[in-house]
Amino acid sequence: MLMMKWLPLWLVDKVLLILTWFILGYIEKYGLKRPTIGPLELKNTQGKTPVLDIGALEKIRSRKINVVPGIKKFSYGTVELVNGEKLEIDSVVLATGYCSNINYWLQESEFFSKNGFPKAPFPNSWKGKSGLYAVGFTRRGLSGASADAIKIAQDISKIYQENLKQKEANFFYT
Repeated sequence: MLMMKWLPLWLVDKVLLILTWFILGYIEKYGLKRPTIGPLELKNTQGKTPVLDIGALEKIRSRKINVVPGIKKFSYGTVELVNGEKLEIDSVVLATGYCSNINYWLQESEFFSKNGFPKAPFPNSWKGKSGLYAVGFTRRGLSGASADAIKIAQDISKIYQENLKQKEANFFYT
């Protein structure tokens, strides 16, 4: 980055944060939390790169994707949030980041191994039981994550279409 040649890291971070605010606006109102430190310092000190997918942000702004404060517990068809609110759900997308800690909190032992990766080898590592899916665990970078995401979207669409047909059949024959 050109600014890094003449300006200290903290100042470049401030410029980047201001530019991001002008470009993205006030995203906190959608439940998204900005890091307290700038992106360069975050990368420098914690090895993390803040990423926000613009397509996902558009869906969040249009309320097609809802960001929630935190999950307390899951029940069949519902989720209870840490603020006490209960939501009826069809699916949940968990973004766990670069390091998987899923084996510490998911009480399921068939899909994930102790190291937090799916037990099934590629290319079948994306689907578990009961609507559990995994993206990006193939160690094949963004192209592997993209391939997983496409398979998952197709599977969810197939299940949705089957459920829709079943509901229509029940409606007409009851």
